[in-house]
Amino acid sequence: MPDFTLFGFSPEHQSLFETVDRYSRDELYPLSERMDLEDWFPEEKLRSLAGVGLLGTTAAEEDGGQGLDFLGQCIVAEAMAYWNHAFTASWMSSENVCLHNIVRNGSPEQRRRFLPRFARGEWIGALGLTEAGAGSDALGGMRTTATRKGDRYVLNGRKMFITNAPVADVVLVYARTAPDQGNQGVSAFLVEKAESPFECVQELDKMGWRGSPTGELLFDDCEVPAENLIGAENGGAGVAMSGLNLERVIMSFYNLAVAQRALDLTVAYAKAREQFGRAIGQFQLVQGMLADMFTELEAARAFTYQVGREVAGLLSHGPSASGDHKRAAAAILQSARMTNRVLDHGVQIHGGTGFMRESEINRLYRCGKLLEIGAGTNQIRQVIIARELLR
Repeated sequence: MPDFTLFGFSPEHQSLFETVDRYSRDELYPLSERMDLEDWFPEEKLRSLAGVGLLGTTAAEEDGGQGLDFLGQCIVAEAMAYWNHAFTASWMSSENVCLHNIVRNGSPEQRRRFLPRFARGEWIGALGLTEAGAGSDALGGMRTTATRKGDRYVLNGRKMFITNAPVADVVLVYARTAPDQGNQGVSAFLVEKAESPFECVQELDKMGWRGSPTGELLFDDCEVPAENLIGAENGGAGVAMSGLNLERVIMSFYNLAVAQRALDLTVAYAKAREQFGRAIGQFQLVQGMLADMFTELEAARAFTYQVGREVAGLLSHGPSASGDHKRAAAAILQSARMTNRVLDHGVQIHGGTGFMRESEINRLYRCGKLLEIGAGTNQIRQVIIARELLR
């Protein structure tokens, strides 16, 4: 268990981690095997988190939420992901990329109207940004449109690879409102399924993150009230970019949890597994891999926690103050690469057992590749860093 006070975090943050860690061990870990084997999503368990204060985490108390800061939300994600990474993926999609965007960019009236329903577990959220032909170039290649008609916008288009698509009650959707203005002609909308019906036209079968539902959304003449516009018309690029910075930081905390779980499983296996009359942990080549796993994890932890503190300190300055783009990109670039190297060593030390689909290290290994793809691929992260350096 990490000692957050060593990194300048408050005792309250440490207590938060320990509380969520205990809950996740007892309530979420037992679900993980079935989620992977059956690609089963425990929807009611996610909604029931309202009863233990793990929904509406960054919404203000007057809006029905828990009033945590962004750093607190990151710590919840790390504690939860250690025990059930797939469940946490769906939680983050709702709590961070959807709800927290409303917290930061919604009007006071929107916050009053939307946030309490998230906090009560009535709504699960999702982010509708990526399209089949527009992943890394999500804004420039966007084909979904929103046309103003009186007091409503009419949305038409599709969104692909959307976490929580099959179960989402609300989707933060980005659509082109001024096609001739490129990236500056995109707007963000809160689309409520009950009031503005949309359809999940296919649920996707994934290599990892099984049990966290992912799908394709169809918006076919979907009418959305104008008051559900987040920010200004044609101001969606700013909303998206500030949200991506925060998503990359919370994903970095998530990566630490996956790597820590892999290390702990592997150390336990190296102590128990015997070959040639000795525990394999007694062999120096195995010890070398374990030492590398630990060292890379701790280096990434120090950088991730520092960037997390920087971002949390800046958020009080307004929605656009989401931190240094290159440092957020660097944190997720480093932590994702580290996690995949740790997972690779973990499977290697587990040997044949690690290659078996039902082993926990195998579940973690299959989730690892997504960490280098989601929230901007490694290559996009490199581009962001290089552009900032060369300005």
